Amino acid sequence: MTSEQAFQLDAALKIHLLLVDDELEFKEVMQKHLSRMGIRLSVAGCCIDALETLEAQAIDVVIMDMNMPGVDGIQCLRKVKERWPLTEVIILTGHASVKSGIEGMQSGAFDYCLKPIDVRELIEKVELAAQKALINQANARA
Repeated sequence: MTSEQAFQLDAALKIHLLLVDDELEFKEVMQKHLSRMGIRLSVAGCCIDALETLEAQAIDVVIMDMNMPGVDGIQCLRKVKERWPLTEVIILTGHASVKSGIEGMQSGAFDYCLKPIDVRELIEKVELAAQKALINQANARA
């Protein structure tokens, strides 16, 4: 890890991240990159699995695909923000749909990204979301 990466990854190293995506290859690639950088990570393949993980573990930031079978990403985002309002959610859309990104932001997402996404760009967004999640937690304790 370079000093630049170490500097960029401060808050992200202090949080627990949940990656929710039904695309196995994408999950595996992201899991490899994020774990290699020292980010504590759990994965889920659908919204139901994600909600179960959130019930069982303290999750600070969620990366969630919008287009999943069963409960779609927007519905899942709303459930997450309703039940865990301090958790920050980054949504991914593979359909270059700015409309779904805007809908996600209106539903409480921290940010959205279009797939395919550059790993470095996603990691930067995770760092920013982690910073916000840590601030949320500090304010909730105050």
